[in-house]
Amino acid sequence: MARHGKKYRAAAEKIDRNQRYALEEALQLAKGGVETKFDQSLDVAVKLGVDPRKADQNIRGSVVLPKGTGKKFRVLVFAKGEKETEAKEAGAEFVGGDDLVKKIQDGWFEFDRVVATPDMMGTVGKLGKVLGPRGLMPNPKTGTVTFDVAEAIRQIQAGKVDFRVDKAGIVHASVGKASFSVEDLAENFKEFMGTLVKMKPSTAKGVYIRGVSLSSTMGPGVKVAYTGN
Repeated sequence: MARHGKKYRAAAEKIDRNQRYALEEALQLAKGGVETKFDQSLDVAVKLGVDPRKADQNIRGSVVLPKGTGKKFRVLVFAKGEKETEAKEAGAEFVGGDDLVKKIQDGWFEFDRVVATPDMMGTVGKLGKVLGPRGLMPNPKTGTVTFDVAEAIRQIQAGKVDFRVDKAGIVHASVGKASFSVEDLAENFKEFMGTLVKMKPSTAKGVYIRGVSLSSTMGPGVKVAYTGN
């Protein structure tokens, strides 16, 4: 705790680290964490009872949050021909092919989400080593490799969240902003958790949802009493 500032320590003192709070109370505590000059994200971390090393337990997917994320995303689309026009009309900030590959290879990353049509994946594959670690590589499982680029862009701006389990078996995602009401955050949280529960692999044994916590960008974690296994 010594490495944290006074505001963090003051917020942490209000939380019993051994207690699992009801969802609404947990959200209220997370929202009222550390005050900042910016609107912090409200994030959820879920410990899963899976082995990410096994292909069928390497959880990855997406969900459209009913109350949105509170963010405006800069969308980059790899497309050509009529799909390039469709992407521009749908609001994509950047659309192209080899020209964008070159820019990214040279260190340009002024975008938040990436969509690609299937016929462009041979080109996009050159960027696997730079987009992959940043969680930006288009993937059919998250709906970002598709010929329906307009719908993909609409979903992203409507509140689509992509997620995947990390090596420790934990899934991280944002469920909105600290400025959202508890009710809206709860609705987003329930939609996310419901999606995650539906993705439970048949080969996963024992308890699937092993722990859930909420936190603001700068605040301490709050354990949630989640019983939707």
